[in-house]
Amino acid sequence: MTLAPETTDLKVQIQLADSWLTVCDLSRLLPGRGVAALLPDGEQAALFRDRSGRLYAIGNRDPFNGAAVLSRGLTGTHEGRVYVASPLLKQRFDLETGVCLDDDSVRVTTYEVRTA
Repeated sequence: MTLAPETTDLKVQIQLADSWLTVCDLSRLLPGRGVAALLPDGEQAALFRDRSGRLYAIGNRDPFNGAAVLSRGLTGTHEGRVYVASPLLKQRFDLETGVCLDDDSVRVTTYEVRTA
């Protein structure tokens, strides 16, 4: 049996200061896996899709070591909060608020996400 890839014309967009930026096709976001997107200012965003189809976008740079790796982290939930764990030092970042669940004095940028 062969599974057909999801086909859709929907694009994922993140909100920047005053505009929406198209970053990828919705079909590129698989539940539990992240995708990195280069932003116009040279920064990167990490985009995620959970199993219910909800989309999230946070800054891709791990604030503990400066590496752009959060898009390669593992996703999960803790006490109802969806997070990504950095692949390097395993700190967990809430995908809705950007707050580090292991050190609430640290956070990453969050972006509003939509499909168009």
